[in-house]
Amino acid sequence: MKVALIQTRTPATQEAGLAHVLPLVREAAGQGAVLIATPEGTNLLQKDKATLLPLLRTPDDDPVVQGLCEAARTLGVTILIGSALVKRRDGKAANRSMLVTPRGEIAATYDKLHMFDVDLPTGERSRESETYEPGDRAVVADAAGAMLGMTVCYDLRFPALYRALALAGAQVMTIPAAFTRPTGQAHWEVLMRARAIETGSFVLAPAQGGKHEDGRGTWGRSIVVGPWGEVIGLLDHDEPGVLVAELDLSGVSRARAAIPALANARDFQGP
Repeated sequence: MKVALIQTRTPATQEAGLAHVLPLVREAAGQGAVLIATPEGTNLLQKDKATLLPLLRTPDDDPVVQGLCEAARTLGVTILIGSALVKRRDGKAANRSMLVTPRGEIAATYDKLHMFDVDLPTGERSRESETYEPGDRAVVADAAGAMLGMTVCYDLRFPALYRALALAGAQVMTIPAAFTRPTGQAHWEVLMRARAIETGSFVLAPAQGGKHEDGRGTWGRSIVVGPWGEVIGLLDHDEPGVLVAELDLSGVSRARAAIPALANARDFQGP
């Protein structure tokens, strides 16, 4: 199964975001990828809440979401919109991952569960919960013949979510991200490999990278990890680009048979 990760430096408006990501998606399809995954915040990145909220649209009205649905249909590929920042029907904001079929239809959605509410040692402060409504359910979906466990960025730090997805049948964990540079340098690759090893799953992590219009800096280094923890592919930089990799899904059953941690886990009482 040939997959492609899209690494972007998403601008601060949807119109510019679509112009940025579409050529990369077409490039990935031209290289034969049947599943193409984009990063967190594919449609726009704007860290100022007062500026962001008036820009948000529902998925039906968002030009990037609709443009990628049309691209999936015309290119005949499955596209995972890693996430789009959208308006919910109740008017609240969501950080939403969407799986688009080759017919251009949204087959599954997942709203980011874990909000990045942190004060970093560098002085950076983030309060995602002040802007977005968190999701309340885990999602596994069929994508081009592979079962995907859909997650977003900060979810990476909560291994119980990935165990639940694996037990529900996920073979491939998708972790689209816009990782900060300090945490990316320290933790990005090691956490991706850990989630793959713990669950015997492939990990696909398309990333934002570089200095963005809104002033944030993101780590890049989009990565594909195999179920034994091996790095299959890596963009070792933060520039926009395409990473193509081949997945042998039989590797999932081999890894889980060799280290049956999912089956061997036991319930226990806390201290």
